Amino acid sequence: MKNLISTLLVLICAMTVRTAIQTRTVEYKQGDTTLEGFVAWDDAMKGARPGVLVVHQWMGLTDYEKHRAEMLAQLGYVAFCADIYGKGVRPQNTQEAGALVGKYKGGDRQLLRARVNAGLDALRHQPLVDPKRIAAIGYCFGGTTVLELARSGAELNGVVSFHGGLDAPHPDDGKDIKCKVLVLHGADDPFSSPQDIAALENEMRQGGVDWQLVKFGGAVHAFTQPMAGNDNSKGAAYNERADKRSWEYMKLFFAGIFK
Repeated sequence: MKNLISTLLVLICAMTVRTAIQTRTVEYKQGDTTLEGFVAWDDAMKGARPGVLVVHQWMGLTDYEKHRAEMLAQLGYVAFCADIYGKGVRPQNTQEAGALVGKYKGGDRQLLRARVNAGLDALRHQPLVDPKRIAAIGYCFGGTTVLELARSGAELNGVVSFHGGLDAPHPDDGKDIKCKVLVLHGADDPFSSPQDIAALENEMRQGGVDWQLVKFGGAVHAFTQPMAGNDNSKGAAYNERADKRSWEYMKLFFAGIFK
């Protein structure tokens, strides 16, 4: 009987925690383009709190980013998932995703900056967000995007790139960065060359940025994403140890920038 009561109490507590996390879809604009984001927050908390922008990987805004937003809400943040591609624009395969990434990352980084800044503005306007305590995180393509957000001179406390692209096509952009930067990188990621990493480091140094680069041994690209599989030879694979460690680094980073 005691074991049954204990089990019921655990289930009730778990249900209470889940129901406290509220979510909704948010439409917003960048120019004439309609975007569709997602916001999560803990309804059991009172008062304003830090906001965290979450930027998706190359497949667009999916359940993966929404789950990360809910995890952030459980930590006491308002999390807003940005939509870089536009409402209803969701790649159906890697070929379509590659074309979209090429459009923004390889083609028009000014448009990429405009889209991510629109997401930042949408986050700031969420009712429970303290506009003086804002951060952004991103995964893969999103990791590149939050670095571009910082380079755009956006006013926020910090950005965290999870296995993002680390090239620095315009090294002088580092001088426009006003926030702290944390880069979480797979040490064996084949998609970021030593030259890319050196260029990023030089950009940060020349710009006088408060930055950190953490490399996780044995991890390749997409190490936080279970849907990437577990075959490192493909260049992208999930790594549970690196996933958990990188999340803890992010939490420590937030503790520092939001204090």
